[in-house]
Amino acid sequence: MEKLQALVFKYRSYTPIPFLIIMLMFHNANIWSLIIGFLIALYGEFLRLWGVSYAGSETRTTGKVGGTFLVISGPFAYVRNPLYVGNILMYTGLGIMSFALFPYLQITGFIYFYVQYYLIVQGEENYLRGAFGTQYDDYYKNVPRFLPRATAYKNPEIPQPSFNLQAGLRSERRSLQAFSIVTLLIVVIWLIRRF
Repeated sequence: MEKLQALVFKYRSYTPIPFLIIMLMFHNANIWSLIIGFLIALYGEFLRLWGVSYAGSETRTTGKVGGTFLVISGPFAYVRNPLYVGNILMYTGLGIMSFALFPYLQITGFIYFYVQYYLIVQGEENYLRGAFGTQYDDYYKNVPRFLPRATAYKNPEIPQPSFNLQAGLRSERRSLQAFSIVTLLIVVIWLIRRF
């Protein structure tokens, strides 16, 4: 199982590609799918940016799982894996925007990415438990994996990195570029087919 987790972790940046190709091939957008899907995808990207502005570029590693801090600030105070939740929202939103094979592609994509991130998270949780011990155990017990809690988790004993939007934007540059390009492609295809 650890080999599968490591493999999925290593190649997680490439797994959306087949879904993006299918989205563009079977594009069937309408004005409402564009608006609703864009808002969902934008919220997912916002959640990612908020998270990486605390966690930094360590979230970009494709080698071994690791981290300097047990980050419990920002979105991490509500959900243990805000970057993965943001990805799921982004991919789902883009799928809704394209309205390709609706709702089958969107449901399949949601389930696929949920399973992918579930596998990745198990490996990350093992690392965090070993690296941060009882502090992580308390965080694990109090903050859900994927569904946010209503109030922020706080533990003043855990040192935290500062919020750094500039570092977050640098770290998130590739995701922002991909998000913008795919969004633009969906809208351009819709405009071409409409006119």
